[in-house]
Amino acid sequence: MSRSLNRKQEIYKIDWQLPAVSSSASAHHISRDLFVLSYGALVAQLCKDYERDEDVNKYLDAMGYNIGIRLIEDFLANTGIKKCRNYNETVDVIAKVAFKMYLGITPTMIGGNDGGNGFSLILDTNPLDDYVEELPSGRSSLSYCNLLSGIIRGALEMIHLPADVTFIQDRLRGDDVTEIGITFLRKSDEKKSKRNK
Repeated sequence: MSRSLNRKQEIYKIDWQLPAVSSSASAHHISRDLFVLSYGALVAQLCKDYERDEDVNKYLDAMGYNIGIRLIEDFLANTGIKKCRNYNETVDVIAKVAFKMYLGITPTMIGGNDGGNGFSLILDTNPLDDYVEELPSGRSSLSYCNLLSGIIRGALEMIHLPADVTFIQDRLRGDDVTEIGITFLRKSDEKKSKRNK
C-alpha cells in the first residue's frame, strides 16, 4: 500500500522551474507566446467575472500598474539608461528600448501636443492581440490590451513622471492601428536641463 502511495506522489510531482533566460530567439518566442495565450485566458476570465467593460478595463489597468512599478527596476538594471532630459526623450526610450526589449516590437512615436507633454505610440502590430480577431460580442468598450497602459503608467510613476496613459485607437475596435496616448501631468523640466548644461 505504501509503495502505491509513494508512486502516486511521484506522478504528481511537477517541476515548475522554467529554463534559464536564454539569448536564443526561440526561447524568447516561446515565452512570449505563452504570455500572450495566458493573457487571453485572463481577459476571458475577467469578462466572465465582470459584467461591465469599465470594470474589466480598470482591473487590467491596475494589474498593469502593479507590473510596471516592479518592471522599471528590471528595465533600468538591464539597460543602464540614465535620466532622460525631457519628455520626448523619455517616450523615445519607451518606444525604442522598452517595447523592443519586452514585446519585440518598436512602435512609432508621434510627439507632442501644444503643451509639449502629450505623445502617442503607434503600434502597427500588437503581440497581446496576436490570437484575437475581434472583441467578444457585447464588449464594444472593452480595452483588451489595457494592461499595457497600466504598465507604462506604473513604470513612469516610479521614476517620478506621473502620466495619464490611455488607448486612443485599437485595432480590435476596427481601427487600422493601435495607438496609446501618453500625457505627462507635470510641466517639462526642459528649461532647467538646458541651464544645467
